[in-house]
Amino acid sequence: MSEDRQIVLDTETTGLEPSDGHRIIEIGCVEMVNRRVTGNNYHQYLQPDRLIDEGAVEVHGITNEFLQDKPRMADVVEAFIDYVRGAELIIHNAPFDVGFINHELALLGDAWGRIEDHCQITDTLEMARKMRPGQRNTLDALCKVYEVDNSNRTLHGALLDAQILAEVYLAMTGGQGSLMLSDELAEGPGGSDSLISRIERRVELPIIAASEKELAEHEKMLAMIRETAGDVQTF
Repeated sequence: MSEDRQIVLDTETTGLEPSDGHRIIEIGCVEMVNRRVTGNNYHQYLQPDRLIDEGAVEVHGITNEFLQDKPRMADVVEAFIDYVRGAELIIHNAPFDVGFINHELALLGDAWGRIEDHCQITDTLEMARKMRPGQRNTLDALCKVYEVDNSNRTLHGALLDAQILAEVYLAMTGGQGSLMLSDELAEGPGGSDSLISRIERRVELPIIAASEKELAEHEKMLAMIRETAGDVQTF
């Protein structure tokens, strides 16, 4: 069985538009293989060589001072592309993150191309709009719909948001049942088709009859209910 490798990705940036010179300052990725979160995550802060907008700091809490000693995109691009290459990227509002990633790659010259040259892109915001037309489909709204706990999300953070989106995506696309299966079951005879089976219960459950005293008490209660019901009018 071939591996179905998906990477849930989120970024934080200095502002809203790469065309205004804004840059990526954090990348967070959560890897899933065959719908299982593997723990092989990717997380990187980046020095953007520019100031972060105050409004952006209020959203993600990342400051210019914090990023002073962090590497630049040129320092990590090879490791990042190696990590995501060949995977399906799962992104909420993909045009935003893809636009910023491609802007960063373009700043490094033609060698790296575009992120679409290395990965397939799936936009969960577009998916949610088709599934829930006319409704709010922010990540926070989807957490409420699919009962995903985001109580720790007081500020945005790329890795935290990627972890939350992974749970939301699994719920949107059929639930997380596969995450509950052990590796032994997954590798058992018959492959994935043999994983679902009915559990036969062969133990006969005992039948305990009511005593004469319990039967008498029951009849007494029924008589009281009948007497009381006689005073109730129905419409």
